[in-house]
Amino acid sequence: MPYFDAASSAPLHPVARQALLASLDEGWADPARLYREGRRAALLLDAARETAAEAVGCRPDELVFTSSGTRAVHSATAGALSGRRRVGRHLVLSAVEHSSVLHAAAALEAAGGSSTEVPVDRTGAVDPAEYARVLRADTALACLQSANHEVGTEQPVAETAEICADAGVPLLVDAAQSLGWGPVPGRWSLLTASAHKWGGPAGVGLLAVRKGVRFAPRGPADERESGRAAGFENIPAVVAAAASLRAVRAEAAAEAVRLRALVDRIRAEVATLVPDVEVVGDPERRLPHLVTFSCLYVDGETLLHELDRAGFSVSSGSSCTSSTLTPSHVLRAMGVLTEGNIRLSLPAGTSPDEVDRFLRVLPGVVAGVREKLGAPAGAGPSAVPRGSLVVDALGRRCPIPVIELAKVIGEVPVGGTVTVLADDEAARLDIPAWCEMREQEYVGEEPADRGSAYVVRRLL
Repeated sequence: MPYFDAASSAPLHPVARQALLASLDEGWADPARLYREGRRAALLLDAARETAAEAVGCRPDELVFTSSGTRAVHSATAGALSGRRRVGRHLVLSAVEHSSVLHAAAALEAAGGSSTEVPVDRTGAVDPAEYARVLRADTALACLQSANHEVGTEQPVAETAEICADAGVPLLVDAAQSLGWGPVPGRWSLLTASAHKWGGPAGVGLLAVRKGVRFAPRGPADERESGRAAGFENIPAVVAAAASLRAVRAEAAAEAVRLRALVDRIRAEVATLVPDVEVVGDPERRLPHLVTFSCLYVDGETLLHELDRAGFSVSSGSSCTSSTLTPSHVLRAMGVLTEGNIRLSLPAGTSPDEVDRFLRVLPGVVAGVREKLGAPAGAGPSAVPRGSLVVDALGRRCPIPVIELAKVIGEVPVGGTVTVLADDEAARLDIPAWCEMREQEYVGEEPADRGSAYVVRRLL
């Protein structure tokens, strides 16, 4: 069964498995102790730190191991903000950061601080000049991911780091998705990553803090990991994480070329094999193994279940697959279609045959889901067009409001309008996205007794 969700968690790399098993017998003791078993454990921990630091591009004494990538992000933001509390309590972050960064920003605001989100363009990339514009005298920290976890777009980290450095503001880089492919360039100040993203074991994160960065760990003091990560180190997992990072880096150049070719093929063929599909993210400046596309008139949850039944493990940013029933904040910030969203992230070793089979299966799966939902088979003008229409989709989740809009747009004359009444949050994004894809005019949103009224003018 092809597993196409490496961006969530990559399969355990063989080197990680070997290192984990080997270090279980050698790395169980307390590395802070001076007896033989402790010294042996300390040697393993030091070697792992040196290996990881070399991959990150920092000094070994600048890097600590945490219990997860999320813990690394939270420790990094809290420590940097605390260390620079005399400067101020303002945080700058992009609108498409990982949820761990968004949660850190929310915690800062709840404690009386403030944050500013930098917008992204339709590919999901920030403009470094926007960081320059929003940095303030009281900005204590800026955050920018190296590459987006949902759409794969790589961010201009080096350019943004220069701007932040010139302003005297440290830049925290979440490198969880990219570190397995290569080091993060530029004058960044702090960096975080997560081992299970590159094929290491879960439960190991990395936190690098450059010398000279003001950093004050929050919480009770602990003597381990320079006081930046409390608790007894999981040395076998740390050793496996470092060993697998070195292994995947050795394979990264060749595997990136191979997987990029497969992803290029998916990007090109999905749009021709399946009608009404929007492939999102930067087509060039992106991670080599990840592609995301959204299908009109499709319930994302049903689509994922049908693909799973067909033997494919994929993920989605659609609101209908989320426990909160709200659209992905990444897709929302990009202003792209959120319904029927599918993310493929190919693990190392994915074969062309697996991609071939996916491309054969996908059109039928999408068509079947659309048929179940009563989606229109095609667009065409009605023989007797009416002046304007109101579609009541209240109480119905996307993609139903968009499907109902598509069904009736041909029943109004060119220049006529269709007003869609909907109370699903996703409609605010998906109706404008549908208009752009189908070359119709999105007039805007108007208040309604319940939900909102979305007005569309027919142009074709």
